Amino acid sequence: MHYFLSLVIFISICTLKTSCTPAKTTSNKANNTTISTLENWLSTPINERKPISEEPFYNQNSTKQDIKEAKKLLFNDITHQRFEQLKKNWDNKLFSYQEFSMPIQIKTFGKAPVDGHSLYISMHGGGGTTSDANDQQWNNQINLYQLKEGIYVAPRAPTNTWNLWHQAHIDALFEQLIQAAVLVAGVNPNKIYLTGYSAGGDGTFQLAPRMADYFAAAAMMAGHPNETTPDGLRNLPFAIFMGANDAAYERNARAKDWGIWLDSLQTLDPKGYVHQVQLVPNKGHWMDRADTIAMEWMAQFTRTPLPNKIVWKQDDCHHHNFYWLGVPNQYIQTGKRIVVERKHNTINILENYSPKLSIYLNDEMLNLDQPIIIQYQGNKIFEGLVSRKIKTVYQSITRRLDKDLTFCSELIVDSNSSVIIP
Repeated sequence: MHYFLSLVIFISICTLKTSCTPAKTTSNKANNTTISTLENWLSTPINERKPISEEPFYNQNSTKQDIKEAKKLLFNDITHQRFEQLKKNWDNKLFSYQEFSMPIQIKTFGKAPVDGHSLYISMHGGGGTTSDANDQQWNNQINLYQLKEGIYVAPRAPTNTWNLWHQAHIDALFEQLIQAAVLVAGVNPNKIYLTGYSAGGDGTFQLAPRMADYFAAAAMMAGHPNETTPDGLRNLPFAIFMGANDAAYERNARAKDWGIWLDSLQTLDPKGYVHQVQLVPNKGHWMDRADTIAMEWMAQFTRTPLPNKIVWKQDDCHHHNFYWLGVPNQYIQTGKRIVVERKHNTINILENYSPKLSIYLNDEMLNLDQPIIIQYQGNKIFEGLVSRKIKTVYQSITRRLDKDLTFCSELIVDSNSSVIIP
C-alpha cells in the first residue's frame, strides 16, 4: 500500500478514536498463536500492558509471515502513540528537544503524488550574529526556492551561534520534523531532501554525511565544510553550488577541493558518491539564484534505505545507528570509519573500529531462509541461519519510526572475529 494511502487510513482511524487504547485488530490467520498473542497484547489499554519484553512472542523465532503481520501491527500501534504529539508540533510549527526550540515555516507546492509529497528542509544563513539578523535570514529562506511539487520547510535555528546548524540537538529536532512530515503531512520518507545557504550550507556539509540515511539527496549552497569529510555520502547524491569569487574563509577553494575529493571517491567506488559541483562564474557569496537548479537536480533521486555498501564515518555529533548498522554508545569513536558491503547472502566487513558491531537484517535485503555468511576482510567468521524476531522489529520501529528501516534479525560482530546472535 502506498505511503499516502496508508496515511489517509491512519488519520481516519485517529480521528474516529477518542480513547488512547488502540483498536483491536484481527489477523487473517486466527490460528496463528504468535500474531494472536500480539494482537491481544495490543488490544490491552496502553497503561495496563505488561512490558512487551515479558511477552512470550517477543524473543521467540518467528516466520516470515509472522514478521510481516507484526511489522504492520507494531508500526500502527507506535505511530498511534506518537501521532498526537507530532501533529501538535506540525500544526504549531514548533519542535522542541531538551532546552532547544525550533520554529518552522512551511510552503506547499503542487498536488501530492500517489506515493506522498516530497519534503525539502532548507536551512537559513546568518550564524554568529543577533537574533533579529538571524530571523531576517530565516524569513528570506522560506522564499528562496520554488518547487514543482513538495513541502518546503524553513526551520529557524534554535541558537544564534556561528555553528547554529552543527550542534547535536539539530539531529534530534530534524528527526522529529521528518517523522511529523511523514505521519501528519503525507510525506514519502524516501523523498526527503536537505539544503541550506551560507551558514545553512555549513549545516548541509555537516548534516548530510552524518544523517545520510534520512535523505534522498542534498545540495550545499555557499557554505564551508569546516572539519567534516564526505565519506558518509556514499549513498547520498550531493550537490555543491558556490560563487567562483566567494573567497571569504576560502569557501570557493574548499568547494573546489571537495569536488576533487568526491571525484576521487567515485573513481574508487563507481556505484557511489553521485555528485555535482558548480562554481558559478563571476559570482560571490550571493549567486543570483543560479543555485535554484539544485531543487530539480535533487528531485530526480529517491532514498536508498538498504544500500549494498555503507561507509560510516562517525562525526563528533554521535549516531549509534546508520542504515543497517549499529554501534553501542560506549564504543563510538569520533572520526573512525566502518565500511561494510553485502552481496546476496554474504556480508563483508572491510573496516571496523568497534569491538561490537550490530548488523540488522530483513527479508528485503537478503534471503533469511538460507544461511548468512559474515566475513571480515574476506575471511569467514560466521555462517548459519539467522532467526527472525519480533523483538528486533519492535526495537527498530521504536528507534526510527521508519518502515523501510525496520529489521527482524540482528547479528553482533564481536572483535571482528566471531558473531553473537542476541
